[in-house]
Amino acid sequence: MTPKELRDERLAKTLIKNLKRRHIEGFYCPTTEEAVQQVSELIEDGSSVTWGGTMTVRDLGIPDYLRSRGTLEVLDRDLAETPEEKQAMYLRAFTTDVYLTSANSISEDGVIVNIDGNGNRVAAINWGPKKVIFVIGLNKVAQNVEAALARARSTAAPTNAARFDIQTPCQADGVCHNCNSPQSICNYIQFLRNSPKGRHVVVLVGEELGY
Repeated sequence: MTPKELRDERLAKTLIKNLKRRHIEGFYCPTTEEAVQQVSELIEDGSSVTWGGTMTVRDLGIPDYLRSRGTLEVLDRDLAETPEEKQAMYLRAFTTDVYLTSANSISEDGVIVNIDGNGNRVAAINWGPKKVIFVIGLNKVAQNVEAALARARSTAAPTNAARFDIQTPCQADGVCHNCNSPQSICNYIQFLRNSPKGRHVVVLVGEELGY
């Protein structure tokens, strides 16, 4: 085991312990292949499943993997043909059995931080789907909540602004301006401190994922 692998394993063990205190079940997968398998094992046959605006879930090929099982109702908003159909899928997400997402950051003591432009992703994390599964690369771990928020706003937000090619100040220079731009993707900021009903599960991955 390399020094990095050893550190990642120990960090994941600490995170899983801290997540448990927050009533959140945690798993650690050293590789992306193991992560995809772990996510699949957490979803029972017959379940309805969808996901938010997460590059991590898409990049790992999880949607195609779940479709290949043939035993799940997979709702993919990327396949919507009209704005009305996409909006209907946004609303349908609140009644699914499983909602997949990632996080912009997570503190070492287990607080999960997300920012959102439209609010649909953080809304589904908060309420609705029976189970929410986070897939989070260890590259998104920050020392504390303040650092986690800083990562979300100064790293994830400018990168996503570039991905969507939206006209915000951070898109222009890569720096957070705490702006009030009409196109801001930091309209909603969420801190998940506890999972009172045990709805949330975290799959930590020992590889760099997402933004």
